[in-house]
Amino acid sequence: MKYMRSKSLPLLSAALATFVFAAPVAALADTSVAVQGVTLVNKGRVAIGRIPASQRDKFGETFGSGSGMSIDTKNWVRNADGTYKGSLWLLPDRGYNVAGTTDYRARLNTIDILLTPVAPGATPPAGKEQSGVDAKLADTLLLKDDKGVEATGFDPANGTRHPEGGMPLLPEAPNGKISLDNEAIARLPDGTMFISDEYGPYIYRFSADGRMLSATTPPDAFLPMRNGAVNFSSNNPGPGEAAPDPKDPTSGRQNNQGFEGMSLTPDGKFLIAVLQSATRQDGGDSSSTRQNTRALVYDASDVAHLKLVHEYVVPLPVFTNEKGKTVVAAQSEIVALSSTSFLMLARDSGNGYGQKGDKSLYRSIDIVDVSAATDIAGSKFDTGTSVAPKGVLDPTVKPAAVNQFIDINDSADLARFGLHNGAPNDRSNLSEKWEAMSLASVQDPKLPDDYFLFVANDNDFITQDGFQVGAAYKDDSGADVDTMFQVFQVTIPGRAGK
Repeated sequence: MKYMRSKSLPLLSAALATFVFAAPVAALADTSVAVQGVTLVNKGRVAIGRIPASQRDKFGETFGSGSGMSIDTKNWVRNADGTYKGSLWLLPDRGYNVAGTTDYRARLNTIDILLTPVAPGATPPAGKEQSGVDAKLADTLLLKDDKGVEATGFDPANGTRHPEGGMPLLPEAPNGKISLDNEAIARLPDGTMFISDEYGPYIYRFSADGRMLSATTPPDAFLPMRNGAVNFSSNNPGPGEAAPDPKDPTSGRQNNQGFEGMSLTPDGKFLIAVLQSATRQDGGDSSSTRQNTRALVYDASDVAHLKLVHEYVVPLPVFTNEKGKTVVAAQSEIVALSSTSFLMLARDSGNGYGQKGDKSLYRSIDIVDVSAATDIAGSKFDTGTSVAPKGVLDPTVKPAAVNQFIDINDSADLARFGLHNGAPNDRSNLSEKWEAMSLASVQDPKLPDDYFLFVANDNDFITQDGFQVGAAYKDDSGADVDTMFQVFQVTIPGRAGK
């Protein structure tokens, strides 16, 4: 079955959630989808921008970034000339790690933004197709543990730090530092922030100056287990580290498939976190059965002590790959629209600029609606019983409804900005990992429900002029993958707390 785009698409039912998605054959500037009685509209791209792959931060290290994003909506300003000025926080993950992980210091980057959008559907002036987002690195903040010691990107191998000082069991590298593989960020009004992690998978809270204040552990079903004990390794040993045995957890989150997506609801009352794909026991041991991931909804009224209040199964999109096999698109980021709905960025892997494959078969921003899904929080599925053995969902559990909203691979929309999906595999071909999203108001009284949806890539620090952890490097791909921003204009009626 081919999945076709249309002007109006009904919400996918749970029964349709297992159908195969294929690349859309028609390209329309505006697409819409109904969710919980309101219609959301995608008006298409309005701006593109880049930060060069060779950019270095104030510590002299390759910038990378793009695993998580949060726009400073308080200081987002619409200028008289129709441009917009503000800043955003861009979160890198664990650093350049082609040959194993390194002692890359965890950090957060501040980016100053000048946005000059074109009207929806319009074509930018010749020669300025990718200058609508003028992004400049303004500052870099190092993240530290609760004792003030800088965190590291090193794989924790078999290391753990025992609970102390109000902190739970933490992933610890052989050098004694807390291991962080940061993936998503949510800023609070007081400047503190939640950051989600793949090693745990945990949710950490940091002060405005980057010091760890607290850590939230997920239900037991999420914790990676080896030989009957929690083991946070992701099977990416650094220099002198031994690979874990077994290489994959026997249950819990799969290697490198932790809390890839996390977002606060617009009213700030709830925090939603989603695993990149299913846990090992729920089919996460295979790319073809990892569809049934889980979303956790926390009460964030007490930011120091998040309380789990809901948990749902979210069926990830599936598609047919170039070999004719059905595979699952892992999710890379979410943006909460309410406590029961969120945008979810999902994509394939191994295709795009800097990769061997050139054409992506699935890059999409989907809408997830959990309002009619079964709440499994605190159930047997959190303490040892699989909710989807070998990828087959328990018949007593109704999953969330998922619908495609924005096709990132839309060829006609890409072409307006001098971009494409597929050959030639040059710098105008989208890169592989689109992993960051955030919303900012259009601030137009005539369009009170319109927002700019910023989407950024994780370029994996791929450059021919790199420098990290005291050493220069050149990526074997021969590519220089810029950090890129794509901006879509969308209509989201009734979004609270905007």
